[in-house]
Amino acid sequence: MNATTRPQRSVSLVLALLLLAYIFNFLDRQILGILAGSIIKDLQLTDVEFGAIGGLAFALLYSVLGVPLAMLADSTRRSWVIAGSLAVWSAFTALCGTAANFAQLFVFRLGVGVGEAGGVAPSYALIADYFPPQRRARALAIFSLGIPLGLAGGTLIGAYLAAWIDWRAAFLTMGAAGVVLAPIMLLVVRDPPRPPVSAASVPRLATFPILARKPAFWLMATASSCSSLAGYGLALWTPSVLERSFGLSLIERGQFLASLFLIGGTAGVLAGGFLADRLGQADRSWYARLPAIAWLVTAPMFVVGLLAPNPWLAWPLLLIPNALNILWLGPVSTAVQHLVPQPMRSTASASFLLINNLIGLGAGPTLIGALSVLFKERLGTEALRYAAVSVVGFYLVAAFLMLFAIKRLRADWVEDAPATH
Repeated sequence: MNATTRPQRSVSLVLALLLLAYIFNFLDRQILGILAGSIIKDLQLTDVEFGAIGGLAFALLYSVLGVPLAMLADSTRRSWVIAGSLAVWSAFTALCGTAANFAQLFVFRLGVGVGEAGGVAPSYALIADYFPPQRRARALAIFSLGIPLGLAGGTLIGAYLAAWIDWRAAFLTMGAAGVVLAPIMLLVVRDPPRPPVSAASVPRLATFPILARKPAFWLMATASSCSSLAGYGLALWTPSVLERSFGLSLIERGQFLASLFLIGGTAGVLAGGFLADRLGQADRSWYARLPAIAWLVTAPMFVVGLLAPNPWLAWPLLLIPNALNILWLGPVSTAVQHLVPQPMRSTASASFLLINNLIGLGAGPTLIGALSVLFKERLGTEALRYAAVSVVGFYLVAAFLMLFAIKRLRADWVEDAPATH
């Protein structure tokens, strides 16, 4: 049974559960951002320390362990690796609610990264196994809805739980819910049969030299990393910008950001997937051209929105870049799957995520925190706002790199092997 003959109901259920796990992935990330003010005050952290917890602590092991866990998923069962990873990162999310100082919270965020390392790349590969090429970008875009839905949910739920109880209860609640979901994933999600390929003909380590020889991989990975540097940094610190520069309360910040993520993010992710499937079948270059166009518009819109004089004007201005800055997820995730043969897909995705997260997630939040401290003496409470504006230029760098990838992607594309029955 192949991707085109598999019952639609079972395919949809698998995609729904993978999406739910991905929502928890970003719930557990974004909850830190909305609770920044309370955590910084309670644990007496500097902006640099909080930036390191939100970025570097998570990215270190998340990025490095992603590759070996993806290789394990490619050689065993991807569904097992995903379910186990969900249980681990959820348990460490709950532990974040018990942290008493910077060191403890840093270590617990390292643990969250360890767990999440095994979730995304195997999910990409599992979706590519379940869906035929003409529907693949749309399926990956639906899966990528976990990002805006998780960001919105983490922001809103975290804000209300912290307001009603405290920030620790928010971490404990989110973590416990993820632990409950893990065994359900294990029972329901199954790996479909893969094409029979011997270990000798396609060794797992062969993925790396194949990718290394493909300029499209390096250009897309570096471009996406520059986008993620700005995106992850803004996701973590925008709640604090709304507090310090606009004077919004915790609940107001949660509502403001959740609505942006839910409306803008959802529209952007879906548009990227549907447009890539529609345009990319005729010309593979659209998998790179679409993100480039989106990022060229994203950069100036973020600047104008972040510098708006009040939140009422900032919201509609920020809605557009919150849609466009993540439009790349469906197209680029699909393109990376097609740079290697099918048995190597988890490892290829993890290699891409290694670069993306080390640069984007590792540097973005920490850079904004460091710039905020640097600007503090001259700009006072506005320091964080201008630190956030400073990183927006990375979207332009991302756009130009992706434009260079267009021609190379056509040459480096690998079509699916013929289906077996």
